[in-house]
Amino acid sequence: MSERPPRGTGRGGGLLVAGTTSDAGKSVVTAGICRWLTRRGVRVAPFKAQNMSLNSFVTADGAEIGRAQAMQAAAARVEPSALMNPVLLKPGGDRTSQVVLMGRPVGELSARGFHDRRRAMVFDRVLECLAELRRTHDAVICEGAGSPAEINLRRSDIVNMGLARAARLPVVVVGDIDRGGVFASLFGTTALLSAADQELVTGYLINKFRGDVSLLEPGLESLRGLTGRPVLGVLPHRDGLGIDEEDGLRVSTHGTVREANTAPPLGSQVLRVAVIAVPLMSNFTDVDALAAEPGVVVRFCDRPEELADADLVIVPGTRGTVRALRRLRERGLAEALARRAAEGRPILGVCGGFQMLGERIEDEVESRAGTVEGLGLLPVRIRFDREKTLARPTGRVLDEPVTGYEIHHGVADVRGGEAFPGGCRVGPVWGTHWHGMLECDGFRRAFLRRVAADAGRDFVPAPDTRFAALREEQLDRLGDLVEEHADTDALWRLIEKGAPAGLPFVPPGAP
Repeated sequence: MSERPPRGTGRGGGLLVAGTTSDAGKSVVTAGICRWLTRRGVRVAPFKAQNMSLNSFVTADGAEIGRAQAMQAAAARVEPSALMNPVLLKPGGDRTSQVVLMGRPVGELSARGFHDRRRAMVFDRVLECLAELRRTHDAVICEGAGSPAEINLRRSDIVNMGLARAARLPVVVVGDIDRGGVFASLFGTTALLSAADQELVTGYLINKFRGDVSLLEPGLESLRGLTGRPVLGVLPHRDGLGIDEEDGLRVSTHGTVREANTAPPLGSQVLRVAVIAVPLMSNFTDVDALAAEPGVVVRFCDRPEELADADLVIVPGTRGTVRALRRLRERGLAEALARRAAEGRPILGVCGGFQMLGERIEDEVESRAGTVEGLGLLPVRIRFDREKTLARPTGRVLDEPVTGYEIHHGVADVRGGEAFPGGCRVGPVWGTHWHGMLECDGFRRAFLRRVAADAGRDFVPAPDTRFAALREEQLDRLGDLVEEHADTDALWRLIEKGAPAGLPFVPPGAP
């Protein structure tokens, strides 16, 4: 790699990682590039102009951003900030989203309303954020959204080629070969772009490859002949690297968490955790720390019979508390939860899940449903406030320190039970507004010991599982993928010097 830029020059380079589809691997490739550069002493920052996600995080100064950008900041070993994700859309249904600008909610808009107005609303701010990051870092690795060839949205685009054109960013397109049709996807993505957009598309990365890479070589050569652009790397498929993704659930509602630990339990039995897959589920990464524990099996489910053999049931967060509560009742899950509580079997509600476990919900903000009866398993009344709570609280429970983060409109009036950080506890039913508590190793072990005792399981938490260290190992593996399987010299030339001149036009271009 060539010599990195001197510090403080305000000449930070940049690169945009686009994809042929959602979930092609843009987020993890961006994180991998950040970690590879960071290990070589380059001051790097991630950036995503706009994302749509229910999986979010609170920065140290109280701003809400996508968890993928927080994960990428961790890969770059920098503190996450709203500069890295100036626009976050949080869906509230099929046609509306809450718009979070610079970490703060500014209102609800329909999809059409936002796409019609977003350039005028936010594009200048987006470019200012990117310019600030480039001024203070040697490199900024930007992540696109969906596909740059979404020709119906190109006029209002601020995250793919619209951003690349405005900031003169070279673009690398990622394709997921595991889905099939990767060559057609890469070629078609390029051929649907205008000539001016194509000038910035510099090459491709093929992601999630399984097998002998030599079998791909005829296709790689043909793609270069057709487009005049090289494949800059073929990244092999690796299990357990789908961390903090944002483009949709990375689990089947009837499947186990992808990062589930395969190590055997220390006791003679496993501990089975069922997570109810509620509508508009948010921050489902809360359960990743459980899945990292040897002997803990975490699965998502949406039928009452699937709760029967679970040692712990988790009711997770949601962007639609009243809608999710209705679903629990319609599917018989509310009755199953009530039976569990009466039998003394553990339940944990997190954020929206905690709200549903309470006595009553007054909502004139999120669903505008007015007063709705909750499940009545915790002595809590919830009132939705227009102001969103965004915080990074700390506390202590089960003789262990805990930290977390809060992202909610609901204000809890706790009227009894035992104290529990961010909520309360009554017997086997625990509830909290705090996300991230299970990432605290000491608390997680103490909580699992309590759950195992209540469930009558011979389960012993591993004494040496360190979730933060496991996450660091994952990020290093992403950096290894880029370093070992991508043309890093070519990537650095693009970051430092931009797109080369004279890249050929691939017809037909944008309609």
